[in-house]
Amino acid sequence: MEERRRNNKGRMRTGGFTVWFWVLTSAVSVLGAVVSSSSSSTWVADGRVLELDDSNFESAISALDLVLVDFHAPWCGHCKRLAPQLDAAAPMLASLKNPIVIAKVNADKYRSLGDKYGVDGFPTLKLFIHGVPQEYKGPRKADLLVRYLKKFAAPDVTVLDSDSAIADFVNAAGTFFPVYIGFGLDESMISKLALKYKKKAWFSVAKDFSEDAMLLYDFDKAPALLSLHPSYNERHVFYGPFEEEFLEDFIKQSLLPLAIPINYDILKSLEDDERKIVLTIVEDEDEEKSKNLIKILKSAASANRDLVFGYVGIKQWEDFADTFGANKKTKLPKMVVWDRTEEYFTVNGSESIGEEDQASQVSQFLEGYKEGRTIKERVGGSVSVTSFISSFLGLGTVYVLVFVVVTIILVRKATEEEPLRVGRGDEVDHATSSTAEAESREHKAGEKED
Repeated sequence: MEERRRNNKGRMRTGGFTVWFWVLTSAVSVLGAVVSSSSSSTWVADGRVLELDDSNFESAISALDLVLVDFHAPWCGHCKRLAPQLDAAAPMLASLKNPIVIAKVNADKYRSLGDKYGVDGFPTLKLFIHGVPQEYKGPRKADLLVRYLKKFAAPDVTVLDSDSAIADFVNAAGTFFPVYIGFGLDESMISKLALKYKKKAWFSVAKDFSEDAMLLYDFDKAPALLSLHPSYNERHVFYGPFEEEFLEDFIKQSLLPLAIPINYDILKSLEDDERKIVLTIVEDEDEEKSKNLIKILKSAASANRDLVFGYVGIKQWEDFADTFGANKKTKLPKMVVWDRTEEYFTVNGSESIGEEDQASQVSQFLEGYKEGRTIKERVGGSVSVTSFISSFLGLGTVYVLVFVVVTIILVRKATEEEPLRVGRGDEVDHATSSTAEAESREHKAGEKED
């Protein structure tokens, strides 16, 4: 009898422990859910620019699908001009079906964040897509910025069911990205490639369209995949075969217009493109004779899609042209083939393009290159070390190199002269603003202050 009572007491103690353990576990779960709910509700697209720091940055980036982050500094003039544009764009982006949030970080104060995400100047804009950062290369005026970013909130493939829907889609896409429309194609045929190239182009399929649409977009049968470059007034049609390999070749080769003006942003965008660049150097891209040559280059590019055709004017980018031995004293136009290393090729007998029958001369240059009648040259010229190396290594690496050299010089001077004095932040701000150009000048994409 006594033994039975002891067993009952043991079961009661065990049962009590089980009950208390269950209660404690439930409480922790409820508390966790409350904290999680509170955390997720903290970050919402309410049309305001979020102010982030090192205590909440990662939380915001992980909780929000699309975030454009402005890494800025309080003393930076470009940052001050950019801020009102971001303030104006924020409510428009927040109202999208898949909202985009704008945030800002004082990267001069929270330098660990700037270092982590490769900030080498101010302002630096980065777009975080599901927590993964990529450099923002678009416009910085509020209305254009909104139009550019809509691409990243759009579906991978948009389904169009009428001529008017096609027109609305092309109009809404704007001019920053190429547009692909699959007439009579099933969505599944391009969905995988649309996801792969979503950051670089718009994709759609037209389920229902009229003969008027076929006339407007200049194709005569379906199925067909059409690519449009609105800003260059170019279109290309692909009639198959529609296996993934051939579709991807067409998409990759038509991401760029046939002949493209070379600048720093274009070079950055070509990092993933393995094709060599046929570079034509002219005196001024905007001259009528240069425009006529560009038309010839487009025709050549259409027949040689294994190469990228680009052009640059000495007036537009003198330092870059000089790296290929082209300057105001050079006989122009000049054509070279460059694979974005420290070497490039000229073609023996086609060192420059004369004014007569330029189409034949361009053809002779390409034939000579493919036949191996080339002369290997090294990139050189009087271009500054920073501007040239940055095209290949990135500004971050250049700044590190410059920092090391300056540090060595300062250490040497410190042993010979009296200690250097470091100015206060407001003194630096004053010095910067006193030597800057007029504040009213429109800020160009990519301009930064160190």
